[in-house]
Amino acid sequence: MKNFLLIFFMMIVTFGVRYPVLALIGRYDLPKPLKRALQFVPVAVLSALCAPMVLIQDGQWAISVTNAYLLASVVAILVAWKTHHLLLTIVVGMIVFTVLRVAGLG
Repeated sequence: MKNFLLIFFMMIVTFGVRYPVLALIGRYDLPKPLKRALQFVPVAVLSALCAPMVLIQDGQWAISVTNAYLLASVVAILVAWKTHHLLLTIVVGMIVFTVLRVAGLG
């Protein structure tokens, strides 16, 4: 029961902080520069989440050809850049990562 209450109140706080902002944005037109800047938020957040996993292993920088995460990420970035196809990018990235891990690269 204690965990349920903790999760419930965390939900209330999260909702209470975000809802007023979303409700206000829906009523007003945002300036074009702000709209343009907000388009980059998902890419920035995804990069911030993925970069440490790809570039750091065991608390150390892991920028080398033995880093399967880095190599698969580079391949996925190239596929995304050339094709602009999300599913293809994910599939190719996962295949490259799996092959590298099976081959023994960390």
